[in-house]
Amino acid sequence: MAKENSLRNFSDELAGAVERASQFVVAVHGRPHVPSSGILWQDGVVVTTDHTLRRDSDITITLPNGTNLPATLAGRDPGTDLAVLKIGEGSGDAAKFASDASIKTGNFVYALGRRTENGISASFGIVSAVGGAWRTWRGGQAERFIRPDVTIYPGFSGGALIDVEGLVIGLNTSGLTRGSGVTLPVAAVTRVAGDLLVSGRVRRGYLGIGMHPVQLPDGREGLIMLSVEPEGPAAKAGVLIGDVLLTLEGQPVTDTDDVQAHLGGDKVGKPIAAELLRGGVPVKADIVPAERKQRTCR
Repeated sequence: MAKENSLRNFSDELAGAVERASQFVVAVHGRPHVPSSGILWQDGVVVTTDHTLRRDSDITITLPNGTNLPATLAGRDPGTDLAVLKIGEGSGDAAKFASDASIKTGNFVYALGRRTENGISASFGIVSAVGGAWRTWRGGQAERFIRPDVTIYPGFSGGALIDVEGLVIGLNTSGLTRGSGVTLPVAAVTRVAGDLLVSGRVRRGYLGIGMHPVQLPDGREGLIMLSVEPEGPAAKAGVLIGDVLLTLEGQPVTDTDDVQAHLGGDKVGKPIAAELLRGGVPVKADIVPAERKQRTCR
């Protein structure tokens, strides 16, 4: 009987965590048919996933109490699959966040989503992997890799991953990986949301090249130029198709992630020293990254 009561108490505690966290998980009506989810990140600000927000206007938010409010798009960042919406201040309780140190592999977690007709929905599991900073295939960066072993049901993208106390670990998305969801940590969401609220975009540089890893006869590795955008930053620096990029700022580059690491917003407009190989002959070039063009609205 004692064991049965203990399990019941544990179950009730978990249900209580979901109930508390449900107060800052909203429904986002920004696409046909199935709404997506969002998190009331701060007073008057909702964060959700970019890939589920299919329009830029006529967006509404359903609050936990059932109230529908109009929302305006502050900005999008496809690189991290985040979008930020603004609603009226005082519309509800903002999220409370778990400490970074408390997030460990094996922790029990819930993924939360809100479907208007059913209220809050939850998926129970564990944190299956925690790692360091990583870069998405779209060029965005997250301060920490968090992969939950939970089911991201239709409409769950943009919702919260919470711990057993109901604190937010991050925002869930199925738009950055194939076959499973990941959780963008609080630090990444806060940073990107701040940029979008201020300027409507996240600055990222680009070189205007298509590359593929290659190994040279002497064993060195680099990236061969498969395409060079006319009038792009690399073309203006004299880079040609067939060149092999060996280093940027003296650091070896063996995959596209190595290049992306040099293309943060602070690098736009500043020359980057590149070392290339052209027909076996070393070539040097200074490439000035331009800002990647990104529409704040679709």
